[in-house]
Amino acid sequence: MDRIAQLTTRPPGREIAYDPAAAPPSLQVRAAQVLEGNWTGRSTVPSRGLYPHQWSWDSAFIAIGLRHLSPLRAQTELETLLAAQWGDGRIPHIVFNPSVPLDAYFPSPDFWRSSAAGRAAGAPRTVQTSGIVQPPVHALAVWLVHLADPGLSRARGFLRRAYPRLAAWHRYLVARRDLGGGGLVSVVHPWEQGMDNSPCWDRPLSRVTPAPARSFRRADLDHGAPEDRPTDLDYGRYVRLAADYRDGGYADGQGEFAVEDPAFNALLIASEHALARIAGELGASGRERAARAERLTAALVERLWDPAAGMFLCRDVRAGEPIPERGVSGLIPLLLPGLPRDLAATLVRTVCGPHFGLGGTTRLVPSYDLLGEAFDAHRYWRGPAWFNTNWLLERGLRLHGERGRADALRKGILHTAGASGFAEYVDPYTAQACGTTGFGWTAALALDLLHDRPSGDRNGLTAIKGGDRG
Repeated sequence: MDRIAQLTTRPPGREIAYDPAAAPPSLQVRAAQVLEGNWTGRSTVPSRGLYPHQWSWDSAFIAIGLRHLSPLRAQTELETLLAAQWGDGRIPHIVFNPSVPLDAYFPSPDFWRSSAAGRAAGAPRTVQTSGIVQPPVHALAVWLVHLADPGLSRARGFLRRAYPRLAAWHRYLVARRDLGGGGLVSVVHPWEQGMDNSPCWDRPLSRVTPAPARSFRRADLDHGAPEDRPTDLDYGRYVRLAADYRDGGYADGQGEFAVEDPAFNALLIASEHALARIAGELGASGRERAARAERLTAALVERLWDPAAGMFLCRDVRAGEPIPERGVSGLIPLLLPGLPRDLAATLVRTVCGPHFGLGGTTRLVPSYDLLGEAFDAHRYWRGPAWFNTNWLLERGLRLHGERGRADALRKGILHTAGASGFAEYVDPYTAQACGTTGFGWTAALALDLLHDRPSGDRNGLTAIKGGDRG
């Protein structure tokens, strides 16, 4: 019986034994129950109602938590996603479950038409997917899942089978998505960056003519309050961008929206470090991967660092200029081991300063500048705090020696996750739950923090810096 079964099934009258050093036992049980309830047999949905399919970066974060309960299930989660990879190397942002009705989610498979519109790009014939991508956190997830049970991983050939797919994924991004010519990857749709409705996208999105409201039906409003979700105008622009990309055969570099994003590139760098470790585990040299990570880090600093803002900014490739909005994306490079020390120190000051308020006005880091004109404490990525970005920042703070701040953030994440019912996101001031509850990565990353105790060398990112636990 794996740990999930132990936590989610209990004989009458019997209690489960817990490590007394862990956080409150009920939090671990409840998180495991969320993941069990969202499990479909081969993957985990973010939530049963609002997001009934498999999402790319959600599955990576979910696998990071699942590894503590069932390394086999965590491996299966990632293998299911990787099996939907396109021939050109891209990992699609959604893998659709054919048993889910088409009207349960929009854009649905009949909108993306992946097997037909994506034929030239090598879209799979046996499964329907979207045609865009999400942040490349997958290699880091694969490496951490391997470290959870190296014996099982080696016996199943987990790394041996995952490595070529991950290498192709990174090759696609580096070769096909350097739309600005400066060595960084561009996203071609706000959904690709993952922080869909961030004010950082307002300026480049303003060039996009929205699709008519009557041309689509928003299923998200069936499950979330309108004031928590993107506006109809923004959604119309998202639909237009996606439809144009589809109608162009999912060929890169043609659309009106192209942005170099700090978080997307930072996660690619972290995953390049992880690929170097995976290569070493497989008996190959990881030097080329490590060198690429260093080159990407240098390009990130050169192109996106803004000393006046004290953080990284997005760059509008089409306009050829930085986007002067402070989003949490610009803090995520703190997780990089190769970040210059002075930049890391500046990022810490920015995280704790008036724009993000960590340790002062906020318990968790908001998704957008508290002082920004577009700040909204409840609306999707325009101010609420998200658990995945805070998990990444907790790792970054710890990696750069900010143990006290990392400990406080860890406690804040765990408390808020439990108190909010594992919410999708929360008001950064009040911690009021927003979006849906029983959210997959919230539960999974809470589990990871429960097991990854500050007193031990179990920081997921020391595994890519040199502190190998395998």
